[in-house]
Amino acid sequence: MRPARRLRRLLPGRRRVSTWATGERPPKPPRPRRNHGLAFDVVAVLATLVLVVAGLANLAVVEGIDTAVRQGIIAAGGLVLLALFWRVRVGLLGVLGVVCYALAVVLLAAVPVVGLSANGATRWIAVGGFTFQPSELAKLGLLLVVAGVLGSGRPAYQRFLGALVLAAIPIVLTVLQPDLSTTTLLVVVSVALLVIGRVPARFVLPVFAGAAVAAPLVVGLLRPYQVERLGSFLAGAAESPAGSGWAVAQARIALASGGPFGQAGDPLTNVLERYLPERDTDLAPASLVLQFGMVAGVVVLLAAVVLVWRLAVASRTSRTAHGALLAGGLAVLFGAEVVVSVGGNLGLLPLAGVPFPLVSYGGTAVVVHLAAIGVVLGVRRDGARRVLWAAPERLRPRLVRVAALGVTGLLLTFGAFGWRLEAVEGPALVAAGQEQMARCVRLPAPRGEITDRNGAVLAIDAAATDAGTAKIEAVPGLVRPGEVDRLAGLLGRPPADVRAALDAAPDTTLSLELAELPIAQARTVTGFDGVRVEAVPRRSYPTGELLGPVLGYTGIATDVQTRRDPTLGPGVVVGRAGLEASYDAVLRGLDGEQCYWVTPSGVPTALGTRRDPVPGADLRTALDLPLQQRLTDSVRASLAGQRNPRAVGAAVAMDPRNGQVLALASLPSYDNNLYGPPLDVQALRAVEARPGHPTLEHASQVAVPPGSTFKLVVAAANMVTGTIPPASIVPTGASFTLAGHTFDNWKPMGPMNLPQAIAWSNDVYFYRLAALMGPDPIIEAAHALGVGSPTGIDLPGESAGYLGTPQSIADDGGHWYGGTTVILGIGQGPLQVTPLQNARWTAAIATGQLVTPRLGLAVGTPEAGFTALPVPPPVAVPFASALGPVRDGMRAAVRGGTATSLSTVPLDSGAKTGTAQDGSLSAEEYDNWTSVAAPFDAPTVVMTGLVQGPGKGANSASRIVIEGLRQYQAAPPVP
Repeated sequence: MRPARRLRRLLPGRRRVSTWATGERPPKPPRPRRNHGLAFDVVAVLATLVLVVAGLANLAVVEGIDTAVRQGIIAAGGLVLLALFWRVRVGLLGVLGVVCYALAVVLLAAVPVVGLSANGATRWIAVGGFTFQPSELAKLGLLLVVAGVLGSGRPAYQRFLGALVLAAIPIVLTVLQPDLSTTTLLVVVSVALLVIGRVPARFVLPVFAGAAVAAPLVVGLLRPYQVERLGSFLAGAAESPAGSGWAVAQARIALASGGPFGQAGDPLTNVLERYLPERDTDLAPASLVLQFGMVAGVVVLLAAVVLVWRLAVASRTSRTAHGALLAGGLAVLFGAEVVVSVGGNLGLLPLAGVPFPLVSYGGTAVVVHLAAIGVVLGVRRDGARRVLWAAPERLRPRLVRVAALGVTGLLLTFGAFGWRLEAVEGPALVAAGQEQMARCVRLPAPRGEITDRNGAVLAIDAAATDAGTAKIEAVPGLVRPGEVDRLAGLLGRPPADVRAALDAAPDTTLSLELAELPIAQARTVTGFDGVRVEAVPRRSYPTGELLGPVLGYTGIATDVQTRRDPTLGPGVVVGRAGLEASYDAVLRGLDGEQCYWVTPSGVPTALGTRRDPVPGADLRTALDLPLQQRLTDSVRASLAGQRNPRAVGAAVAMDPRNGQVLALASLPSYDNNLYGPPLDVQALRAVEARPGHPTLEHASQVAVPPGSTFKLVVAAANMVTGTIPPASIVPTGASFTLAGHTFDNWKPMGPMNLPQAIAWSNDVYFYRLAALMGPDPIIEAAHALGVGSPTGIDLPGESAGYLGTPQSIADDGGHWYGGTTVILGIGQGPLQVTPLQNARWTAAIATGQLVTPRLGLAVGTPEAGFTALPVPPPVAVPFASALGPVRDGMRAAVRGGTATSLSTVPLDSGAKTGTAQDGSLSAEEYDNWTSVAAPFDAPTVVMTGLVQGPGKGANSASRIVIEGLRQYQAAPPVP
């Protein structure tokens, strides 16, 4: 049966059949009456103009007026072509198609020979000052010729093969460039034409199957950057700044930063746009939203949707199958370009390098698209001329409206995603955008002062006293040339030198030191955007060696400190020793920062945000500076009578009620001003070479045998065990023998009870007592009084001392003998304590409470007030109620025993002296101790002195505490 007869049976009541189905020429229809109302598609033209104007506006902002004018001239030429082709009759489409197609093929073939290359591809041909891309012309040529073949009356297999061959030629030539994005679009257009051109499925499906099999082979044709783009999308790594996902990440930041109406003209936007690659082509939609807002983006999307629908409608009003397929194919092409472009900008599709039609920069693409729209409008105009004839419904292009509906749905979905991106993720994306643009320079915070309890300054920033210096730092790219002379005058440098230094610095420089000036002079350098005045972080310690080991020093954070505190950046000055280290977090404050907006290459372009530093809080200590000075002078005088240069001395004054440390003398000492910065390297080396370890704080970091001062602990243990009743008289004499070993007394003595033995420090009494009790009660009492463990003072590096036990000695491979217990009874053997530990147990016996020594008293500022630091509460000594006889012995020591020299101070007190042999000293030298509590009925101060030497005359520990008590009595510390 002939095709025409078969078609007539399928369409009853219709006698006329389109040539698209049969190839037969229908009778010529009557000449139609002109209908000017349908001759010109105003809506389509307006939508086209919206897209063109949006693209020109974006270009004007991101690339400059000159580029926009150039593109505008090209677009005007394209609009002229649109108007011309609108007048073309449908019958001329064949001729137009042959011309466009042949020209495109010739130019595509010439590209490998005379074309321009970029990014590993050769796609452009230059003529004079203009370049054009033949593959864009191939889109229109392919549309025209393939639509003509598929719309002819030839048998289906001929139409199919003809279309396939004609499409293959420009596709292959485009692949060879390679231009895979355009190739993909040409394939999409070709397949779309086969589908809407009603080619039977038995021809189309094998093509689809072959394409599916060959798809993996296409990966081998991808350029490296295209593989990265595809991999980034599939892996979900769109935000990775290291790979191709950088572009998508920047597009999302731009979309979120635009807001409702855009940020065009904002200096920050001018910097942000530089982070958006291809902002005039592939990422033009994101750039448009950044500059003109989400409203502009919605308008452009709606214009694209309108244009797609007008093209789709034109395919249903054409008078010929050729025109109908041309309009439908262009609707598919335009819709595909818009969907791929917008989806890529949002990160929902791979960034395939497909520009947004009419919006993205590109003269060839604009002209071709405008010309194609003109041709389709001409098809619509020609269709509007018919009156009687109309193509049968079933012979119109199929699925065009479905495709337009799909494009509309996708773009609406993309629009909703873009709104959500700005509304939900917007703040985070905006913050990320600003963070990547900012390069910040740290502004050091002034360090808080350290004072004594009366407000006397112990440590202060040198800049606060105008004794320090400040660096003048410049950002060369932001210093205006006209201000160099004035800047040089303030710096005291020749302008030529300053200008040369600025010119020689790399473009990315944020900190170029121009000078270091005294603080007063540096304050005059103001009013320069690209210049900072930064005080050199130098700590001043007015007291010098008096409190060197106690206060410590500051310096650049060490690797250990930065690992412990990741918030410490490079070059941050922190406390490195003493109170500076213990209270660093309080004293250091919060550094500020001055940020600069920089380009992606790191070149600063403008001042960014500034966060002023927050000065550190002041630390008020419990120290009493006059008492500290008096004790230190006394220790120095005592050491002056010592011949051994390695001898050390220390003294502690503490309030036994709360643990407040009133003074902490330590000699030899060092001047912490030597640590600068800058470091006085030569002076520090000299300090380190001095004997006696000057950098140690000897009251808390050096432990030596306590000698007879430990008899207070042994006596306390006796009060717990009741080994010898305190009132019992015990014969003593000149020595004590145990297991064949004789232990001498420091001088022969008669019978004594416990208080008397304490007062006269009777060694034989405590030999006997220790031997009878055994080591365990002594060790338990010692632990209860803090022996063998750190006191908890707020200073780093405190020594725990040493208290051996039978078990610990055995663990170390030694043996605890009976003689070990005997000598432990007089503070010798496996025992070493610090002066601070000694003062602590003295205070505990005198008051019945064990306190935690504290130097820090309060933090704050004179303006805002001070807040007291938390203090660990005193711990009651378990056997406090039984310590009366021990206290009686301490009082007797002052009134008529070994500490009678303290009675010269009219302040009722109780004390204990001690002398210990020390293996680090010579046979005639000892660790000399005196520990006193006063007033003894209700002690408010405990003082402990240690000095190494013969222990005679000026070299006496008692002399240290006597001078301390006199100072304390004359000027009691303010509570």
